[in-house]
Amino acid sequence: MYFVRTAGERDLEKVRALLAESFHATYDGLHGKARVDELIAHLFTPAALKARLVRKDAEFLVADDGRNIGGMGYAAMSQALTKTVMLHLLYVGPTLQRQGIGRDIFAELETCFPDAEIMRLEVEPRNTAAIGFYRAHGFTEVGRNENAASGQSGIPALIFEKPLEGH
Repeated sequence: MYFVRTAGERDLEKVRALLAESFHATYDGLHGKARVDELIAHLFTPAALKARLVRKDAEFLVADDGRNIGGMGYAAMSQALTKTVMLHLLYVGPTLQRQGIGRDIFAELETCFPDAEIMRLEVEPRNTAAIGFYRAHGFTEVGRNENAASGQSGIPALIFEKPLEGH
């Protein structure tokens, strides 16, 4: 049984391992292992994860069964868009998917930003499992970004949004 809670510094190495495993399972077939290794090395350094952990207008959650981290989610208020929270990361271990862990993390993240009216995210256009998950949770496609990762990555993303309850 996995319980969703706020991440702590002691979780970061397990979160990093979960992200690496999930990224390879999700993206190796789309971008190749070498490119995925590059993205992981850039995006999930211990310093980058710690910066997310301490950010004030953000929420960093993990799903924990007492031994393992089965999933993680990270969202933060947008710096550019008013009353918009950006869902940056939502990953569940490849062997634990379709058991409700992602749903539970997402449900908690939705409640963490009382000032937000919209949740927004970017998703790789060929990541059909994620697109299906987001559509099932009330998101609709609103646009496209041709350089989703850092810099001019050339990696496209679909932009999805969802109105948050109570607004």
